[in-house]
Amino acid sequence: MAFPRRSVVFSALALPALAQGERAVTLVVPFSPGGAADIGARLLAAHAPRLAGRPLTMVVDNRAGASGAIGTQYVARARPDGQTLLLARVGSSAILPAIDPRTPFAWDEFSFLGLLDENPFVIGVRADAPWRTLPELIEAIGAAPGRFNFATSGPATVLDLGIRQMFVAAGLPLDAATALPFRGGGEAVAALVAGQAQFIGNNLSELLGQVQQGAVRALALSARERFPALPDVPTVREAGMPVLEALAGWNALAGPPGLPAEVTEFWAALLQRLARDEAWLNATRRAGSVPRVLSPAQTREYVGVQVQWYRALAQRLGLT
Repeated sequence: MAFPRRSVVFSALALPALAQGERAVTLVVPFSPGGAADIGARLLAAHAPRLAGRPLTMVVDNRAGASGAIGTQYVARARPDGQTLLLARVGSSAILPAIDPRTPFAWDEFSFLGLLDENPFVIGVRADAPWRTLPELIEAIGAAPGRFNFATSGPATVLDLGIRQMFVAAGLPLDAATALPFRGGGEAVAALVAGQAQFIGNNLSELLGQVQQGAVRALALSARERFPALPDVPTVREAGMPVLEALAGWNALAGPPGLPAEVTEFWAALLQRLARDEAWLNATRRAGSVPRVLSPAQTREYVGVQVQWYRALAQRLGLT
């Protein structure tokens, strides 16, 4: 059930507080530290203040759980004064409301401020695993149904749906391997490295460091071209699984329902400056993401398309 939009009188004190830095802006991340959402939030909090044109402090608040619903719901209920914002993530802000009727918020009730970046989807295994290609992994899963585990950030997330899409495309049952849910992608990667899971589908930003350090072997990624930092990793199309090409994570900035126009305009302008800032652009790319800043209206349209796409995917997979 979605929360109703609230008609709230905007206090004249709210914008001065934001402008003068009297209170830190809380940026709620609905997943645990170390994941793609957390990385995107901390990059924003590190770079946005120096471009704000006024004193601005941002504090990242991780409120993980329920596939991102807990933190997202918290912002949906927050006072719309610009002091509490949401790092909107594909799983919590698009997939969850698209496929789970129990989701306690609607995707379109939030005040969207801008898209930040997109993350390729990567399938990986531990570096000491016997599988060196995606077809080899799929063959092993098919030969021993239920034997292997894969780490996810919970149901109704890209990490879970991407793997199940792979199963179906390969002619395997949805439960060909056992999902091990964690509170975020960072924890899921840790479980893979620790040997709790044998494979993973995750955002590149969460796997890149482990791949570069030699702890994880990336088998394929969902981009139309190979990622410059991982030139030896094939695309999913090259690996024989083109159906996964459309999968990608993304981060966006949003606020509670009814955010005043002054606040929306402030952040929209700031994000446009961020889109031209080499320090943020380079840091985002180093983290494994592709910078893509959109306006508030473009972001709302983008998220709406994502909701429809994942709703159709869930129906094809028989999950709704």
